[in-house]
Amino acid sequence: MIITTTGSIDGKSITAYLGIVGGEAVMGTNFIRDFFARVTDKLGGRSDTYQKELRNARALALADLKEEATGMGAHAVIGISVDVEVIGDSMLMVTVAGTAVTLS
Repeated sequence: MIITTTGSIDGKSITAYLGIVGGEAVMGTNFIRDFFARVTDKLGGRSDTYQKELRNARALALADLKEEATGMGAHAVIGISVDVEVIGDSMLMVTVAGTAVTLS
């Protein structure tokens, strides 16, 4: 399945728009992770721990989106948007949405 942020796919024609599909992933962090992330923030640099959690959450949200689109009979999802939010002090939420389409 093709998943893209663009509104079209080169060399393919969209034959039907099946509707909006989405996926979500909410990931909890823990005290140890938060502590070391705060240390990294104070000293500067990147927080590998949070980056790994964000990548994992994005992958899970995209997998949900793909599953929903496949269930609708889609060949692709176009116009993907990705949003990341922080919930409270220790939760990360990644949402993805796009339009499921069939191609010729």
